[in-house]
Amino acid sequence: MARPKKKRNCAGKPCGKVFKPTCIPLRDLRRINLHQDELEAIRLCDYQGLFQEQAGEQMGVSRGTVQRLLTSARKKIAEALTQGAALVMDEEEKEQGL
Repeated sequence: MARPKKKRNCAGKPCGKVFKPTCIPLRDLRRINLHQDELEAIRLCDYQGLFQEQAGEQMGVSRGTVQRLLTSARKKIAEALTQGAALVMDEEEKEQGL
């Protein structure tokens, strides 16, 4: 049985739900889900310039967890930008059906 997921402190909801290439309908694009905690890690470390340890303290998780979130988020963002996919911002709980 998997260990229960720790509650993460995220500053808020993303202002937009989808980031996609222009002139292509969303129904014609492959979708990549970017979870709220991944977006929060990107915001804290890449946008605000915090160290991973500082971001972890704000989110209520370890530095290692922040590093894993950043790695996952950066891969998804790079894939969406280079492959022309839609980046869908969502909450992880919805995807897992909780």
